[in-house]
Amino acid sequence: MFEVFMTRIHELTVVVYAFSVLLYFFDFLHHNRKANRIAFWLLAFVWILQTVFLSSYMIRTGRFPVLTIFEGLYFYAWVLVTLSLGINRLLRVDFIVFFTNILGFIVMAIHTFAPMQYHSHVMAKQLVSELLLIHITMAILSYGAFSLSFVFSTLYLLQYDLLKRKKWGTRLIRLADLEKLERLSYIMAVIGVPMLLLSLILGLQWAFLMVPGMPWYDMKIIGSFILLMAYSIFLYLRIVKNLPGRKLAIWNTASFLIVIINFFLFGQLSSFHLWYA
Repeated sequence: MFEVFMTRIHELTVVVYAFSVLLYFFDFLHHNRKANRIAFWLLAFVWILQTVFLSSYMIRTGRFPVLTIFEGLYFYAWVLVTLSLGINRLLRVDFIVFFTNILGFIVMAIHTFAPMQYHSHVMAKQLVSELLLIHITMAILSYGAFSLSFVFSTLYLLQYDLLKRKKWGTRLIRLADLEKLERLSYIMAVIGVPMLLLSLILGLQWAFLMVPGMPWYDMKIIGSFILLMAYSIFLYLRIVKNLPGRKLAIWNTASFLIVIINFFLFGQLSSFHLWYA
């Protein structure tokens, strides 16, 4: 019973950590203090859960938790979270905070979903299944965000074309203005990119555990990273290069084609996604 309870605490920690990373990503792009504050307190909650676990583990074992690889991983994740909180509060270096949390999330996920640390085979198998569930859920949510981003970009191009041809009418009035459509398309991409990144981290860990000798040139893996790169370039063009809205909308529309190809075609060509469908 205690092992089940602690497993649920670990899973809760990973989920809260993921939300914290998403908000830190938004703050990293926009210097949004509200998002930073929420992310900080979510991360503080993660730190409290980790500290409680470490303390209870030390009390039960009567030693410092660094003698095994799994103990070391958890302590390492705790150190990264502690450093991230300190940097966020004292130095306010957003770049370092965001990437420190990405690393911390990877370490935390590896520790939480590594089946070798659980004495019960049933519990270990259940944890791996839940890892797959979280991976798939986050991937689909990121695809949903990209889909909405595509819709807004498509409406932007339609609105742009109507304005250019001076086609005034009810259709034009019912569409939102160009600035709003461009902003909504961008916001959906900002949500989708870090969610897809976290999904890939969890998915690669699941594949490493469940598919021995997994080919890293698998089409689904390659397609997912191409998709992540395409939307990361979209954010780069929007934030750094200040690309005009029409060109951004065209890039976004082309990027969504990768979503379709990756979901339908590359999934069929994958050497292991079909096995565990």
